[in-house]
Amino acid sequence: MAIDPPALDPSSVEPRLGSGYPAPFAEAVAGRAKRALGNALGLSNFGVNLVTLAPGAASSQRHWHSRQDEFVWVLQGEITLVTDAGEQVLRPGSAAGFPAGRPDGHHLVNRTDAEAVYLEVGDRTEGDAVDYPDIDLKAEIRAGKVIYFHKDGTPY
Repeated sequence: MAIDPPALDPSSVEPRLGSGYPAPFAEAVAGRAKRALGNALGLSNFGVNLVTLAPGAASSQRHWHSRQDEFVWVLQGEITLVTDAGEQVLRPGSAAGFPAGRPDGHHLVNRTDAEAVYLEVGDRTEGDAVDYPDIDLKAEIRAGKVIYFHKDGTPY
């Protein structure tokens, strides 16, 4: 069955593997594959990614955004949400949201033996800053690009 614009088959979008994190922080997300559905559909105000986490992979380093809201909805598998408050297991149908400016470091980790899949939605607010509370990393969004720095402000 063919799908006509403005719809698409998510499997037709090439996955982006891993992350742009500097070493050694990229290793934790090496098993992450993101299909940028929002980009493929021409969306410019917010991003939508279909994310697959291999067993043992994390969605990101634990982080929070100064200006960007984030939303996730689990579609397949089991994922552990890690926040400042602790851990909770999310299963298909579970959703989680992370309001901009709330300093609650979070990420998702696949601690099972099977792939997990979730939908990730976030806005594209220029000037967003990202804090990574557990590691020597911070980021800023400038002209649509993510730029990484050490906590002291020196670039990677």
